Amino acid sequence: MEKTSWLLVLVFGVVLISLGGAEGRKSRIIDESSSSSSYDLEYSAISCRAHSASIKDFGGVGDGKTLNTKAFQEAVNQLSQYASDGGSQLIVPAGQWLTGSFNLTSHFTLFLQKDAVLLASQEINEWAVIDPLPSYGHGRDAAGGRYISLLFGTSLTDVIITGENGTIDGQGELWWQKFHSKKLKYTRPYLIEIMHSDNIQISNLTLLNSPSWNIHPVYSSNIIVQGITILAPVKSPNTDGINPDSCTNMRIEDNYIVSGDDCVAVKSGWDEYGIKYGMPTSQLIIRRLTCISPYSAAIALGSEMSGGIQDVRAEDITAINTESGVRIKTAVGRGGFVKDVYVKGMTLHTMKWVFWMTGNYGSHADTHWDPNALPEIKGINYRDVVAENVSMAARLEGISGDAFTGICMSNVTISMAKKAKKYPWTCTNIEGITSGVQPPPCQLLSDQGPEKSEMCNFPTESLAIDNIEMQKCSFRLNY
Repeated sequence: MEKTSWLLVLVFGVVLISLGGAEGRKSRIIDESSSSSSYDLEYSAISCRAHSASIKDFGGVGDGKTLNTKAFQEAVNQLSQYASDGGSQLIVPAGQWLTGSFNLTSHFTLFLQKDAVLLASQEINEWAVIDPLPSYGHGRDAAGGRYISLLFGTSLTDVIITGENGTIDGQGELWWQKFHSKKLKYTRPYLIEIMHSDNIQISNLTLLNSPSWNIHPVYSSNIIVQGITILAPVKSPNTDGINPDSCTNMRIEDNYIVSGDDCVAVKSGWDEYGIKYGMPTSQLIIRRLTCISPYSAAIALGSEMSGGIQDVRAEDITAINTESGVRIKTAVGRGGFVKDVYVKGMTLHTMKWVFWMTGNYGSHADTHWDPNALPEIKGINYRDVVAENVSMAARLEGISGDAFTGICMSNVTISMAKKAKKYPWTCTNIEGITSGVQPPPCQLLSDQGPEKSEMCNFPTESLAIDNIEMQKCSFRLNY
């Protein structure tokens, strides 16, 4: 569609409905002369938008073959003019929309209708190369730069990626093959990466076959990731689900993840680069997570944690056929800290380990890491855990001369598998207490007796991210 045509759509086809109490701001596409059918669609969001348009208005073709990168980028660029006038939303209707990477804008919603599929282009030249993250200083797959993510944004405010459970398909097989054959010149792209931004919502979508990590908010704050389904083959490399990285005030809830790596991986930079950048991940809520990952963890803290991780609250976690429940990964040279971690209510089925902490996780960014940069691991709390068919209850390995301290476990029942390890607990260089834990833990975790089973208290005060309320937004969808 020519520019004059889509401007007419925006000017005459979009009206701003006034603010209306609990319903919030509503935007509708209104075209009284149209003979097409339409229906009103309502969804929840941190912000509603005054202006709406369809990717079709910018020449997009959802046939699975036509490349729509320019259409998406032009749509975002043109809609950005409404940032100070109630914001805008781009509707992706049902169809298969092949596209390379495109950048998002502020006060903007990308809405994927039911049966809409964004297909990531497999043409490498559709993926720009950008610098490594400053808190990493090095690519993860290769030294130097990294391919930009499919959906990317930096220095933004008020960004929403949502829909009627529409799909983003990364078509990652090509990238996995290049990774395994060591033919990557740069680090693989992620599906969604938002940097240096504030007020972000990613919700009600299905993400498939990411080339690497799926959702990566970094150096950002006030983030909600909700109602996401993430699916990748369990042997696909580094297909982490959700990776909060040097982020503050974030809520991850009601997500279902099957992946080849950690379902949620909390990070804050790598070795000397993360130490220098010095931006921790803090005030993080993870609740109602269901995870399947036979070779990784439901929740991992690290291994890139050199900027620090603090005040993580996880509850109502279900893991099935997953290597470990909660895993803390660090090493000499990481520096930083992981402290004030609270886990309550885990239900685990078929696990290699329930608890795993290691101070021997290598994989340094380069040869310049500081052997005197020791991580601080303390105040790690678990309570109300039930696990069955477990090979080993725990593998807890601190660092010689740098013990992991303040470990607390209460009301934990672990049923061992028929072919479980002879010794269910392995503990070195740790300190902590337990109450009501079965099988009985190692001596380094001092048993306080069953009467103390209410210890390892979960914080009762709320975090700011829980005070962010969703509005009811609606618009009329013509089809």
